[in-house]
Amino acid sequence: MNTKVLILPGWHNSGPAHWQSRWETRYGYTRVEQHSWDAPLRGDWMAQLEQAVLAHDQVVLVAHSLGCVLVAAWAAHSRNTQRVKAALLVAPGDVERPEMQYMLYSWSPIVRARLPFPSTLVSSRNDPHCSFMRASALAHAWGSRLVDMGACGHINADSHLGDWPQGHALLDELLIEEEKQHHGH
Repeated sequence: MNTKVLILPGWHNSGPAHWQSRWETRYGYTRVEQHSWDAPLRGDWMAQLEQAVLAHDQVVLVAHSLGCVLVAAWAAHSRNTQRVKAALLVAPGDVERPEMQYMLYSWSPIVRARLPFPSTLVSSRNDPHCSFMRASALAHAWGSRLVDMGACGHINADSHLGDWPQGHALLDELLIEEEKQHHGH
């Protein structure tokens, strides 16, 4: 079966130095384009993700920041979650912080339902956009395995990760685990 890896950037998109863009170039992954990267509306982003998922038999989601919040919201509403093999959720953005309410009003509250597919959430101890405690609570709510990256900022271009091979290894691990669950039982 053809599995497509979908890249889900966060607010303002991921620039050329971001590991998501580098993975796209290096591995041929597909970015889910949004109508507005700078004034994101949750419903609009969910519709774009739904379309992207429906274009393939099976997908793997690789989300960053607001993209993680998108995955949770989409999964709670979509009837097509069975097409998702797994999700790698990196540095979720805490849209519930008071200073984010005005800009990202359509994104609160964060959906905290358990994800219907295996997932790994990667968080950093000094992410300016989400405390490690908040990220841990989200991982727990979503049923995600939590990976502590130490002090890595927002795990974006400013974190100087290059192609971020550790992140790609986590994605591979997640898919191997999913295969085992899928075929082992």
